Amino acid sequence: MDVASAVLMAAPVTLGRDLLTGAAWTLAVPIAMRVFGAYAFPRRQSLARHLSHVGKALTVAAISATLASLIFNPMDARSALPLLAASAFLVALHGVWWKLIDHARRQGLLTPNVVVVGATANAQRLIEAAMRTGEVNVLGLFDDRLRRASVNILGVPLLGDTDALLQHRLTPYIDRVVIAITASAETRVHELSEKLGVLPHPLNLFVDGGTPDEDDATLARIAMGVEHSLSGWRDLRGRIVAKRAMDLTLATLGLVAAGPVMLATALAVKLDSPGPVFFRQRRHGFNNEEFLVWKFRSMRHEAADAQAARQIRAGDDRVTRVGRFIRKTSLDELPQLFNVLRGEMSIVGPRPHAVGMKTAGVESAKLVAEYAHRHRMKPGLTGWAAIKGSRGPVDTPECVRRRVALDVEYIERQSFWLDLYIILMTAPCLLGDRSAVR
Repeated sequence: MDVASAVLMAAPVTLGRDLLTGAAWTLAVPIAMRVFGAYAFPRRQSLARHLSHVGKALTVAAISATLASLIFNPMDARSALPLLAASAFLVALHGVWWKLIDHARRQGLLTPNVVVVGATANAQRLIEAAMRTGEVNVLGLFDDRLRRASVNILGVPLLGDTDALLQHRLTPYIDRVVIAITASAETRVHELSEKLGVLPHPLNLFVDGGTPDEDDATLARIAMGVEHSLSGWRDLRGRIVAKRAMDLTLATLGLVAAGPVMLATALAVKLDSPGPVFFRQRRHGFNNEEFLVWKFRSMRHEAADAQAARQIRAGDDRVTRVGRFIRKTSLDELPQLFNVLRGEMSIVGPRPHAVGMKTAGVESAKLVAEYAHRHRMKPGLTGWAAIKGSRGPVDTPECVRRRVALDVEYIERQSFWLDLYIILMTAPCLLGDRSAVR
């Protein structure tokens, strides 16, 4: 909004004879705003303090415009007045931003949710700091010493051990995980970092030994994301934006291009066997959150298996005639483009598995320690595992381990160019593989 406002309000200057002056001011505004912290809104920062940062940034932008004008023509009133008006508008705009954020914060909408690992004295200090400052909401405690730990600390409940945290229903609502054991227990901190590193949440350490003011300052840094993180994604905002832009572009173009094919597939499914056109199934997505995935129905309606207790196999009698064709060509997956548009899936990522899916009678998630690592990224229509031959059912422990290993490899290597390569390789791999059961 700042950039758009700066461009529009500096247009009379830029389009006039002072092209360089307007361009210099417009370019300097967002850069100076970032440098002086005008895009940070700390909880305890007053409106006057925030506007002072904005004022410093606009002063630098004005100096930049003045220096640029000296190259050709000194700035006169025709250039100065529009830029002064634009500066005043940006000050007012930031006043609105501050008010909106302050209102949302008072409603609790911008307060991060955390869980604490370790029912210790450190945890009590953290909870006391949270109660004093309101910087975070502490949702619960997890501790491997369940028999020795209290059932709650200052009303915050003990929810289980660290194994329970990896699969807990709270995980989609957690923003950060904080380890509150003694910092000198380096081995234990390392073990917990390794174990909880499969979660997508930033992992922070709340160290022992501090005054209440120091505890409050540490908690504020954790809440703002500026405290050193032991794990979790770091500085990937640009990559996330690029991936989402690719998803929206390709999903929109895909729906337009595949529209006639989808209509023909829907008609064929409806005419082939009684039942609905679509099959919906709950699957695990990013951060272990459940969502409904959409597919064209490929099995007899009465034999549908929403829990994936029995995985597909060669010659499966549940699959219809049309179902065999659309599964073989992956046309049954096309409705998942709507899941991509909704932000529940990505074009490229680990394939989503059904909630409670079983392999050889055992829940698949319990066969591999790194299974939760798959949920550090949105599931995809296609993925690294798919082009590497790991497609279809994971009906043996070895298949599960290979699928998870490939998914983890993709997550660690993910980039725009790798995604593009996977997309380009998907069709040749699918059409060239006659052996995979689908």
